[in-house]
Amino acid sequence: MPPSVTVIVPATTANLGAGFDCIGASLSMYNQFFFDLLPPTTEQQVTIQVEGTEADRVQSDQRNLVYQTFLSFFQHLKQPPPPVAIRIQLGVPLARGLGSSATAIVGGLLGANALAGSPLSQTEIMHLAIALEGHPDNVVPALLGGCRLASADDQGRWTVCDVPWHFDIIPVVAIPNFELSTEEARSVLPQQYSRADAIYNIAHMGLLIRGLSNGRGDWLKSALGDRIHQPYRQTLIHGYEAVAAAAASVGAHGVVISGAGPTLLALCPPQATTAVQAAIERAWVEQGLMARVEALQLDTRGAIVTLHTQS
Repeated sequence: MPPSVTVIVPATTANLGAGFDCIGASLSMYNQFFFDLLPPTTEQQVTIQVEGTEADRVQSDQRNLVYQTFLSFFQHLKQPPPPVAIRIQLGVPLARGLGSSATAIVGGLLGANALAGSPLSQTEIMHLAIALEGHPDNVVPALLGGCRLASADDQGRWTVCDVPWHFDIIPVVAIPNFELSTEEARSVLPQQYSRADAIYNIAHMGLLIRGLSNGRGDWLKSALGDRIHQPYRQTLIHGYEAVAAAAASVGAHGVVISGAGPTLLALCPPQATTAVQAAIERAWVEQGLMARVEALQLDTRGAIVTLHTQS
């Protein structure tokens, strides 16, 4: 029997305030991807089955992002893609700023790599994922796990380092029942920024990394400030100010936009987590909206690949 592969990929939260397009963290929420090689003589090149919440909104033909990424892998190898059956189990909400597209890209690349006999290293997979996504802040932590900072040099070569995340910092995600596309979120950003804004973000990025590593809530309250993307994107997220104020009033260190939004991320000390969840839910209800609010954990494993072989 031909081999089959299971790939589990975590959700991610990107930017974390000042770390626009360069920092992201892996969260304990997952999409699962199952790949089975089909007989070479099959008439169909691909079959795709999607399960889970919002499954009806995911394309189940050759336009599917997982399959498009699968094809990109074999194009990179200059090999014809094998016929494959793909099953997708959704656990990460779509178009909410939690890296759903990054899970598809990482899942497609890892599934293809495993079925091809693992010719590419994890680093090579990472570079392909960044090229496909266009920026590293979601695909890198989705692949590697943890909190990661990625930087490209003048020749476009990537350096990735881990950012220590103190165990006393609890990520709480607040996922509202409306969507915000990455394209719309990027369209409101200015083309140029002042020197003062650049200096502000440099300082806050340094403070963010220090605050995450040692759990200093007083540092994080300041460190989550940003002048590059959040002031512009807040206008697209109804109730943002009310939610942020409610979370802060019961002990959250601060609230940021997760990725492009509209999900909001509150960083909390353990003792405030329950109160923050309840306060966020109330705040959005008062705005006439419903939200799914969950306390998660930092995922430290990243994507997990299991190859199943049958005799």
